[in-house]
Amino acid sequence: MTDKPIDPVWPKGISAITLFTEDLGATRQFYEEVFGLPVVFEDDNSAVFDFGNTVINLLSATAAHGLVEPAPVAGPEAGSRLQLTLGVDDVDAMCKELTARGVTLLNGPMDRPWGIRTASFRDPGGHIWEIAK
Repeated sequence: MTDKPIDPVWPKGISAITLFTEDLGATRQFYEEVFGLPVVFEDDNSAVFDFGNTVINLLSATAAHGLVEPAPVAGPEAGSRLQLTLGVDDVDAMCKELTARGVTLLNGPMDRPWGIRTASFRDPGGHIWEIAK
């Protein structure tokens, strides 16, 4: 890395994250039910949810090729390549709420060696979400 200052016109945050999914309907329903968020835009290939300063765009994997080609679109069987983290006030209470909403936790709640408490789960598109405090 360099000690060069960051260009002041460079964006200060991530405005959108696009997640590819094989089953847009199931993933859309999961986001509505688990996160309790309304869809702010949708068409035949996508559904967009507003997470405050960032929107999550769920995009049908068949439509994703046009965004990333010539790079390939990997399926969920390729394994996890990212984790999205949401800050919460109480990890244990949120785990109970997620379980009540039908979510199966991958791990946690647990205390991490770096000083935070976490738990994680997977959406129907195979994307890993973590809650942390």
